[in-house]
Amino acid sequence: MKRNIKIKIGIIVAVVLICIYGIIGLPKSKDELVANWKKNIHLGLDLSGGTQLVMAVQLQDAFKAFADNTIERLKEELKKDNVDYVTMDRNDPNKLEDADKIQVDIKGVPVGKGSAFRSVVSDRFPEWTLLAVNSNDYRLNIKTTEALKLKHDTMTQTMGTIERKINGLGLTESSVQPTGRSDAEAELLVQLPGVGDPAHVKQLLQTQAVLEWDEVKDGPFATREEALAKHGGVLPLGTKLAPTVPRGGQQSWYLISRSPVVRGTDIRDAHATQGELNHWETNFVLTQEAAKRFERYTEANINNRAAIVVDNQIISAPTIQSRISDTGRITGAATQEEAADLALNLRAGSLPASVIYQEERTVGPSLGADSIREGFRAGIAGLIAVTLFMLFYYRRSGINATLALFLNAVILIAALAYAGATLTLPGIAGIILTIGMAVDSNVLVFERIREELRAGKAVIAAVDAGFSKALLTIIDTHVTTVVSCAFLFIFGTGPVKGFAVTLVIGLIANIFTAVFVSKTIFDFELSGKRQVTALSI
Repeated sequence: MKRNIKIKIGIIVAVVLICIYGIIGLPKSKDELVANWKKNIHLGLDLSGGTQLVMAVQLQDAFKAFADNTIERLKEELKKDNVDYVTMDRNDPNKLEDADKIQVDIKGVPVGKGSAFRSVVSDRFPEWTLLAVNSNDYRLNIKTTEALKLKHDTMTQTMGTIERKINGLGLTESSVQPTGRSDAEAELLVQLPGVGDPAHVKQLLQTQAVLEWDEVKDGPFATREEALAKHGGVLPLGTKLAPTVPRGGQQSWYLISRSPVVRGTDIRDAHATQGELNHWETNFVLTQEAAKRFERYTEANINNRAAIVVDNQIISAPTIQSRISDTGRITGAATQEEAADLALNLRAGSLPASVIYQEERTVGPSLGADSIREGFRAGIAGLIAVTLFMLFYYRRSGINATLALFLNAVILIAALAYAGATLTLPGIAGIILTIGMAVDSNVLVFERIREELRAGKAVIAAVDAGFSKALLTIIDTHVTTVVSCAFLFIFGTGPVKGFAVTLVIGLIANIFTAVFVSKTIFDFELSGKRQVTALSI
């Protein structure tokens, strides 16, 4: 019996030491202890202060890009099958609600090639529905299922890209998720704990970083009006006007192809370096497939201009002097930060759609400190009240329950530290609720022991029976609560998920403390007595 107790005590001590190490490490001073605590216990926006942003994703941009990609692929496929056409272009939905109304018009297909054209579209472009406008003209409409998939993929990719940008800045414990409002399917909630001045972060997140290498058709022009006037007020099909980045108050306009040769998604890596005359520039490396395509294009367009476009502004328009394979550079950065930001954006990947800020809230550190203080006070008050009740009602056995209760809290905080989880105000509420659940388990055990004692059993037998009979009830109540928390985690937003996580961790720890630890304390106390005739409970 004593050997088993020593093993159990050893397990408990080991758990306590592991938990303490996870929370504060091995501090050599008080300052290091506080530093380790702050490092291991990550506080959410509502506790540490910071910035909260709500941004709307412009899904129509993703649909336009999808249609442009389809046009390029369709041109290649029709060329392979010797199917002629006169023009191929898409419409231009500018509103979010019109995003899935994207369509591609193909005009001038010879009547004799109509069957081959329909075959190409049906076999190789299943995402689109083909509609014959007349014997020579056709229209592609995106299918409903594909539109829903594109919306989902766009939101997922946008969240992933924003997270990579935030991580690239060295910000920790950030959160990017849908707002959860049913009337705002294209809105994201971005929480940045510890960020008091979000101007630079906002600019970086909003930068779509859509890099394009476009063919220059005409230009430069001094003004947009001059470019339009030269072409009779109507731009040639498949082209668009783009301005250069203003420098020294000067800006030019170029007529460029609408379909780029290289996109930002073709970039494998990017970094900021110092080039000639110590000017900062951004070098990028293309993927293998894009490099082959880029090599063919540059070889066929030597001595022609090309435009490097980032977010619809031309960074530079160099003349292609030789064949280029898989690398390129973007010059003109005014500072190292500007070159580094561009490189970070390119590495993180282009946003599939632009974003617009709908709302911004800044939570000051003082408000977070107030939340921590009030939450701490509520937790201490609840703990003291529960401890006093247990000591008053269950006497010396109440000390047993109190020790198990404190260990439960230590295990819970250590689990959050080891998992790198973020503690929020709802998380503190989950901790406080865990205290109540832990006491409930002790009450079940103690009342069972009391029943066995009233039935005339010996003390040791009553304790063993009390724990044995209460165990199934404790597990049953905990499992049902964990299932409820699982639904909260699956369907809830960030704060609700934080509440669910802390509560589940506390419940799992409670099974260990209320059953294993509490039983070990009883066994230790009773094993030291030769004859046990009474139990303070």
